[in-house]
Amino acid sequence: MAEIRAELVANVWKVTASSGATLRAGEPVLILESMKMEIPVLTEDPGIVRSIRVAEGDVVQEGELLAVVE
Repeated sequence: MAEIRAELVANVWKVTASSGATLRAGEPVLILESMKMEIPVLTEDPGIVRSIRVAEGDVVQEGELLAVVE
């Protein structure tokens, strides 16, 4: 099981995956926005999205849990 965490303080601009979705390595789970830049958050390994812990418009802190992929 892989926990995907925020690497910086940012806004959740768009959630691109949903719970139960099967993703290949390198596919986006969501897109963060910081300082007017869009930052895709990608899976490192293939798997099934078990949960998305944030919603569009949320502000996340560095290290905050964004999603769980199994």
